[in-house]
Amino acid sequence: MRGAYAGWVLTVLCAALAACGGEQAAEAPRPVLVAHPGGGEQAALATFAGEVHAREESPLSFRIGGNLVRRDVDAGARVHRGDVLAVLDPGDASLQARAARAELVRLQGDLDRYRKLVAQKLVSQSAFDAQQAAYESARAQYEVARNQTAYTQLRAPRDGVIASRLAEAGQVVAAGQTVFTLAADGGREVVIALPEAHIREFGVGQPAQVELWSAPGRRLPGPIREIAPAADAQTRTYLARVALDGDAAQAVDLGQSARVFVQRNGLSAALGVPLSAVQRGDGGATSVWVVDAKTRRLRAQPVQLGPYGETEAPVLKGLTAADWVVAAGGHLLREGQQVVAVDRSNKPVLPAPAAVAKAE
Repeated sequence: MRGAYAGWVLTVLCAALAACGGEQAAEAPRPVLVAHPGGGEQAALATFAGEVHAREESPLSFRIGGNLVRRDVDAGARVHRGDVLAVLDPGDASLQARAARAELVRLQGDLDRYRKLVAQKLVSQSAFDAQQAAYESARAQYEVARNQTAYTQLRAPRDGVIASRLAEAGQVVAAGQTVFTLAADGGREVVIALPEAHIREFGVGQPAQVELWSAPGRRLPGPIREIAPAADAQTRTYLARVALDGDAAQAVDLGQSARVFVQRNGLSAALGVPLSAVQRGDGGATSVWVVDAKTRRLRAQPVQLGPYGETEAPVLKGLTAADWVVAAGGHLLREGQQVVAVDRSNKPVLPAPAAVAKAE
């Protein structure tokens, strides 16, 4: 009895396997992340990291050397034209000015006496002229000594902000040695580095947009004001300055980090796809996976791409804005594979392919 039952079970299993042997189990559609090709203008933008600087940055230094006895401002301080920023020990300069003044007073008295004597014909005109020349020389020396005394005070040449401090009280500084860097009020600029390989895509006056790291999504307009004529010897990049004026200049602070977006010359506003969507074929041919909206199946669509950006590649030929492009994981897919197209929120963007599968 037990052997008969076992034989019956074996017979049923064999029959079931034979019935299924002619069919293959249907493969479940694979979810894939899809997106429409991005806006063309965004794909044609080049992005650079930059830092906000003042348009006019002046190194401030004493015109004479000496011991720095007082420093009145620090980095970040706002100053106005004529404000005293630092003071040198005035001792030697004051002594020289006093000596020059004493000599000038003495020669002034001599000149007055000679003027009376020459009027009385008691001295020659040439003697009087020599005395007058000596007085003029002494007066010039006194003016120089008085200026030297004034030079012991370092004053702000214009309104602005102290960007950096390079000396401390008690330090002996030389004439012309930078003590402060003054960022003058007015225009602000964002300094960026342009790559040598694409330098011909940029020019002075080219429109740009500045987005502060602290204010994402808000872009400030400003043209490229200046491009260095030669590349940096170490980085092989060209220093460029993007000008900000008016309200845009008031919206930034010195030293802030920013992104600069520049429309590259010679590159049309093509559609763009993520770099992760690009598939490389034999001979360097490029394609992307596109989901057919009717069959929900994949097809490899050949595309012609422009110069790659940081995150996107501009598509010059082969796609339309309505195509659903697989944005990632293309190396795991195959031609004709049925998929479930989802967005970044994992929500289907096309109806489920149940009807299509049933019809097949």
